[in-house]
Amino acid sequence: MDMKILAVGDVVGAPGLERIRRSLPAARKRCGADFVVVNGENASVVGITPGQAEELYAAGADVVTLGNHAFARREIVPYIDEHRALLRGANLPPQTPGEGWGVFDTRFGRVAVINLLGRVHMDYTPDNPFLLVEKILKKIDADVILVEIHAEATSEKLAMGYLLDGRVSAVWGTHTHVPTADAQILPGGTGYVTDLGMTGPSVSVLGIRPELSVARFRGDLTERYRWADGPTKLEAAVFTVDASTGRCRCAERMDIC
Repeated sequence: MDMKILAVGDVVGAPGLERIRRSLPAARKRCGADFVVVNGENASVVGITPGQAEELYAAGADVVTLGNHAFARREIVPYIDEHRALLRGANLPPQTPGEGWGVFDTRFGRVAVINLLGRVHMDYTPDNPFLLVEKILKKIDADVILVEIHAEATSEKLAMGYLLDGRVSAVWGTHTHVPTADAQILPGGTGYVTDLGMTGPSVSVLGIRPELSVARFRGDLTERYRWADGPTKLEAAVFTVDASTGRCRCAERMDIC
């Protein structure tokens, strides 16, 4: 039986949350999604609060993933320890609050989600995700396994896809906020896309007011980043997975403007 997985790109600020509230229920219905994963690490532009996580769940997210800004809002610390469907990077130090992967019961059986952080051009050095994911896979008992790699380098994301090809159902990238046009099924049967993109302001630089980014690149005195106003978008990918074998049969983009 086919299972539809909807993976939604990084939600940025209040505009991204508003777009999720307005569009995710319809998007889930439109593609017949049975399981939804949303990256929420930029819900506060930098970080996420418990209330914002609850908004994502209320709109239809089954699992919310985070990234390199996971703990920028420290009020998330007690919350993440109590909510197993909120995942930080699995390759953060073991004393870090929360979990980096989980297994969730669905009507199709058990679905595992693993959240990894890349290391190339990032501003910190978590454990090697390529070595750690091998250890995690040995612990998982699920037919459908989904992997998100939150990383800067496209090469690192694609390499992770090939490492896991034929061993997991889908691998997708987040973090760069720019959607890639390479949704595909890798030779071993794993669905893949390098980056989902973002959910938030359309007229922006990665969700932020363009003039703030321009000033930073010019070397001007800069202000705190603020989200852009105006129209918004939701960028995502849909993976159709054979729930009995875990193999992906179709991988395609679903972008809503």
